[in-house]
Amino acid sequence: MINFNSAAFMLSVARIADLPQDVGSEVAFAGRSNAGKSSALNLITARNGLARVSKTPGRTQLLNFFALSPEARLVDLPGYGFAQVPMEVREKWAQLIESYLVRRCSLKGLVILMDIRHPMTPLDRQVLNLCLREGFACHVLLTKADKLGRGAAGAALNFVRKEVAHMPLVSVQLFSSTTRLGLDEARQRLTVWLEGHTDAVVSDQ
Repeated sequence: MINFNSAAFMLSVARIADLPQDVGSEVAFAGRSNAGKSSALNLITARNGLARVSKTPGRTQLLNFFALSPEARLVDLPGYGFAQVPMEVREKWAQLIESYLVRRCSLKGLVILMDIRHPMTPLDRQVLNLCLREGFACHVLLTKADKLGRGAAGAALNFVRKEVAHMPLVSVQLFSSTTRLGLDEARQRLTVWLEGHTDAVVSDQ
C-alpha cells in the first residue's frame, strides 16, 4: 500500500530537460490558480507544510516532485489561469505543463482541482481535452465543497459528471480540505494509479 504520510520533497524543475528519471509511477496535480491545490496535497499527504499554501495565485512556479517511495511520486504543477504574473511567464508555464503531460511515460494519472463554485472553466476544459486526446486518466476534485450546501454541492457534482460523460477515463468527486470530505476516495484513486492497477474501477463519490 502507498504510504502518503511518507511524502518528502524531491526537487523542483523549470525545464523538461531537468525532470527526474522517467521510471516508476507518478500522479500530477493541476488546477486553476487558487483552486486549493496546495491545501489538497497537504491533506492527502498529512503534511501541512509539504506544498506551499498562499492566498496569492500562481505561487507554484515550478514542477515540484514529492517522493512517496523509490518508485512512486506526486507532482505539483504550476497553477493555470489568472495568476498575477506576466503573460510570457504564464505561457512558459503552459508549455512546460503540456510538454510534461504529453512526454512523461511514468505519469499514470492527472488530478484536476476545480473550485466547486466555478467548475469547468475554459482552461479546465482545455486540460481535460488534452487528457482525452492523449488517452490518459484524469480525476476531478471539486474542491471547497464545504462552501456550498449539500444540495448545491450535489448539483455541481452532477453538472460536472454530465460535462465529462463522453470522456471514459475521467472521474469526479467532491472534496474539502477543511472538512476532509472525500479524502479517503482521493487516496484510493491515487493508490490505484500509483500501484499500476490501471484497469481497476473506483466508484465516484
